[in-house]
Amino acid sequence: MTATSAPPDPTRARRGTVLRDRAFLRLWTGTTASGLATWALPFVLGLAVLDRRLSGAGLGLVLAARTVGFLAAVPVGGVLADRLSRRRVVLWSGLAATAASPALALGLGRSTALMAVAAAVMGAGQGACRPAFQALTAEVVPEGRRQGANAAITLAVRVTTLVAPASVALLATVVEVGPLLLGVGGLWLLAALVPPRGRATPTVAAPRTGFVTEFVEGLHEARRHPWFLAGLAALTAVIATGYSATGVLLPLVSRDRYGTEAVLAAVLTAYTVGALAGAALVARWQPAARGWSALAGLAAYGFAPLSLLLDVPAAVVVAAYVLAGVGIEVFNVPWFTAIQREVRPDRLARVSALDFLLSYGLAPVGLALIVPAVDAFGAPVVLGCCAAVCFLAPALAARAPGGREFSR
Repeated sequence: MTATSAPPDPTRARRGTVLRDRAFLRLWTGTTASGLATWALPFVLGLAVLDRRLSGAGLGLVLAARTVGFLAAVPVGGVLADRLSRRRVVLWSGLAATAASPALALGLGRSTALMAVAAAVMGAGQGACRPAFQALTAEVVPEGRRQGANAAITLAVRVTTLVAPASVALLATVVEVGPLLLGVGGLWLLAALVPPRGRATPTVAAPRTGFVTEFVEGLHEARRHPWFLAGLAALTAVIATGYSATGVLLPLVSRDRYGTEAVLAAVLTAYTVGALAGAALVARWQPAARGWSALAGLAAYGFAPLSLLLDVPAAVVVAAYVLAGVGIEVFNVPWFTAIQREVRPDRLARVSALDFLLSYGLAPVGLALIVPAVDAFGAPVVLGCCAAVCFLAPALAARAPGGREFSR
């Protein structure tokens, strides 16, 4: 795809108009509300543990139930969003998450089982809306403006990672945990009601079969794009290794090497700040080889486990995570934009569901395996392997057909 068919300066037009589009602003508000609700819930439940209204084991059960609901609903949501109106799927998934909020509050201090069921429903709503939002973006935003739109959405997602904990902590000084859980439901209600209708409604020419068959059609569509399969494999590998090193070994390194938890806090903040900078950069940057540039950004995450492996000053670790944060958004925004551009519109949600299902669905596997690996081989070996995977997987993906431009 080139810009030769656009008016004189399509890049400037794209930058100047995407945030003035009322339909996109409604979509952006809905996705931001869903992101804020997603990030706020664990902190609200953590406050319940501090109040002794939920045990540590109960917290683990409730969050695990939410994850199971999310993973179960992602493929279903993908099929429904291609079969029905994407806006309708966003509406009903958001309403399901909203309805689960009072049940969570009711079970607090009374029934962990009820809370787990409600959390699974909320996770299902979250999982079903993810591919629907991705496909709805392609309907609401014209192709020439999608990179800027995706950058604006991912900026909002990153801001929520900073705002959600602070907002919950501030509200907790004046509001009980139960009303805070209802507030999470209010955010889901906003996510359900605010987004606009798409400008196109997907149609299915062939007779409908079953969910499995229709999801398999999405797999066939994914196979038509070798760059997508290679990029998804690289993304899954980086998340399963690099993110696991961050989640499990970073706290240990912060405590044992530097003797303070302040390094952990600084590193996590640095990663988010880097991601914000990366999203701002890629909103305006149009590299010639967009696929290779994106994969290079993904490979930058390898500096995170590498900095934990080497005996370096804490400032170097912080800098490595800033670079990793920049790189992940330099990958994410062109990646989402390419999927929206290259995949058949009537199969876009199913391909997006496959993306979320593998890249984020397998992350808990990496977290579960890294501790036994450290016990068996030692932290230096595991960190070295994680860094190697983060560097090599995107390099191999760049060799796939279409990898240079993320295009067939």
